[in-house]
Amino acid sequence: MTKVVLLEQLKKFTEASVHELILPVAQQKEDKEPPQPRPAEVYRARLPDGKAAKKKAPYILHQIITGKDAQTPGQRGTAAATVRTIFCVYHPDEQEGGLALLNLMERLRLDLLEQGVVGKQFVLDREAGLESLVYPEDSAPYYAGEMISTWKLPVIERKVFDGKGKESNWTGGGIR
Repeated sequence: MTKVVLLEQLKKFTEASVHELILPVAQQKEDKEPPQPRPAEVYRARLPDGKAAKKKAPYILHQIITGKDAQTPGQRGTAAATVRTIFCVYHPDEQEGGLALLNLMERLRLDLLEQGVVGKQFVLDREAGLESLVYPEDSAPYYAGEMISTWKLPVIERKVFDGKGKESNWTGGGIR
């Protein structure tokens, strides 16, 4: 559940971060009138309809790609998750499209680095760094990129029984 909560908190954080950035939306065949520009929609794990990725632009998608729990005997454990954040925007002008993508990515990057914490429990691992990539493909009028971030998660402590049927938390320091 912790990684699901991380994605939920990243979604809330991202919506607050980019809500003022209004971006163009591509007109679809079924649209009777051109759609109004809007902020990027934020999704978790997958798009609602993967086949309609271009129709959803502008959007941001957060995905968990790896997770690691570790514990050295005698020390408190660690937990982390790596998140891939995909950005997609639409713009009829290629220069403006590239800049719109960069602006969206930078807005979130700066806010993540300034705050460093989401949901009061997930800490951005600054030592692991925050990596960004703008996809170089010529995909105009759609532009995409991604960001990779690593998050420190709350540690799950092992539950042990004391032999009398009472439960206690084990932190790895000696045998109880």
